[in-house]
Amino acid sequence: MLRVAVPNKGQLSDPARDMLREAGYAAAANSRELVVQDPENDVEFFFLRPRDIATYVGRGTLDVGITGEDLLADSGSQATTILELGFAPSTFRLAAPKGTAKSASDLAGKRIATSYPTILNNWLTKQNLSAEVVTLDGAVENAVRLGVADAVADVVATGTTLKQAGLEIIGDPIFKSQSVLISRNNIEDQNAVDVFVRRLQGVITARAYVLVDYDIPNTLVEKACVITPGIESPTVSSLHDSAWSAVRAMVPRKQVHAVMDELYDLGARGVIVTDIHACRI
Repeated sequence: MLRVAVPNKGQLSDPARDMLREAGYAAAANSRELVVQDPENDVEFFFLRPRDIATYVGRGTLDVGITGEDLLADSGSQATTILELGFAPSTFRLAAPKGTAKSASDLAGKRIATSYPTILNNWLTKQNLSAEVVTLDGAVENAVRLGVADAVADVVATGTTLKQAGLEIIGDPIFKSQSVLISRNNIEDQNAVDVFVRRLQGVITARAYVLVDYDIPNTLVEKACVITPGIESPTVSSLHDSAWSAVRAMVPRKQVHAVMDELYDLGARGVIVTDIHACRI
């Protein structure tokens, strides 16, 4: 049985559960459930604290897990990333009181509070900077105000919380993160992991693409297929009117309206867009 770790709270939790449901797995309907059996798919889900997942996967008997790339990097775990999942993007950045620092080098010799000491220490080493790292568990925005630090290094989504604490972001991101699927090294059933990965990849692709169907004069089919090349190639079918063909192709969701406009201007009619709920590419 494949054993999977899933975040039980935070910004990773709900998107992870949604992805599992879309992939056909029995995800926990009740957020208080800690273990969920999915005998139909031969999978057991463990709902754990996001920060602990990399450790459980890297050192324990759990096969794979969903966590943040930043949490994996900070854990020092031997688990490895096997699939980028694309949700919960964030950046890890330095921030200090307004006007106290213009660049990261201005923090040399200062106290920097963080909940991600491994990421920060590795970055300081690469930058050849010396600073005192103050490790805190949880939010660090008030560390300067409470006198334990001169600056902070924290995960930033919008930066609003830092601004509310009177801090401003300094320099470029130290680390960029997103949700990832991680795996331990000594997998006993690699086939089960491969199936799990394919299902999640199917969800990612289904979310990124839509199906576009349209009718087009035969004389314009080649030009239309340039606009909608599909994944391998578009499907072209004959219509009752022998002068026209029907075309079906997968199109990136973000581009679909521009594609529809281009097709209509070319001469396509009956342009229809359909969501994709699951797929294998």
